[in-house]
Amino acid sequence: MKRAQDNPELAETLRRRRFLGVAAGATAAGLLGTGTAAAAQAGGTTAASAQNGRGGPLVPRGHLGIQLYTLRDQVQSIGFARVFEELARYGYDQVEFAGYTQGTGDITLKQLKRLMRDNGLRGIGSHVGYYSDDPKAYSFATNLTQVLDDAEALGLPHVGTASGPWRYGSTVDGWKRCAEEFNTYGAAAKARGMKFYQHNHAEEFSFATDRPDVRLYDVLLAETDPELVHLEMDIYWAYVAQYRFGSKADGSPAPFEPLTYVLRAPHRYPLFHVKDGEHDETVPDGYRMVDVGDGDIDYRRFLSAVGRTHGGRRDHHWLVEHDQPADSLTTARRSARYLRSLRCGGRG
Repeated sequence: MKRAQDNPELAETLRRRRFLGVAAGATAAGLLGTGTAAAAQAGGTTAASAQNGRGGPLVPRGHLGIQLYTLRDQVQSIGFARVFEELARYGYDQVEFAGYTQGTGDITLKQLKRLMRDNGLRGIGSHVGYYSDDPKAYSFATNLTQVLDDAEALGLPHVGTASGPWRYGSTVDGWKRCAEEFNTYGAAAKARGMKFYQHNHAEEFSFATDRPDVRLYDVLLAETDPELVHLEMDIYWAYVAQYRFGSKADGSPAPFEPLTYVLRAPHRYPLFHVKDGEHDETVPDGYRMVDVGDGDIDYRRFLSAVGRTHGGRRDHHWLVEHDQPADSLTTARRSARYLRSLRCGGRG
């Protein structure tokens, strides 16, 4: 079994994650239609107000997870077993992997699977590198069979990459080539009963260098088979992109709303990364990353809208993440408590 650190491309992806922020976007109400606009006008939802809401939980039981990258310091210091015990105590149902050892030394997939089972957790997905110049590296491009074997051994329904489609540059044709490779990985995963997915950062929403009027994320969506290639929207980074790439290179406006992408094709988004950002114009993106519930992303609005789609409460999974938490276990506990407090029909 390969370690994450054996794959330089994946390791670089993890190192590139920064302590940045998010913009909610003033154009959201107009883009989402009257029903969602009314929810947007309600403003941000605090944990206290959400607890006063009525109805069932916005995050259905069995659908709350966490990306273990958030807890990498704890996994390395106290091990998977102790971390899984804590996550179960906080009310998590699922975990998403970012490497299968995370600095713990040798641990087998069989041991990991048993630890999840013992703590009532389910492995929902895994981040693996897209490609590497090293033919022996653990990535989709270089070791597809092994990647799928490992995911299948853990019983993962999803296996994907947090790497953007930059392998052949930032042109339209370059992204079309990557899309073809993603289709290949998706077909191989589907043959095993799994879904292949790509996790975005902000830059996927930038514009092609050869076609400054074309958003690269739109190329990815158009050129990948929706039955083979799925998306894990990192909501925080998508709103960062809204802030950074809301205008074209010539300064002309190019607004977009991340939620609109999901509502247009909800079946393509089985997984979401749930992060939060607080307004801070002293940082490049105007916001800084905080624990879920402490920032300005209206998660009650987002969850409610997705939940109203066909199969919305059955087919989507919500995974907490924080790239640089001050105290990762506290972040995990507080974020779970907030998301569990959100109720259908609650007041914003």
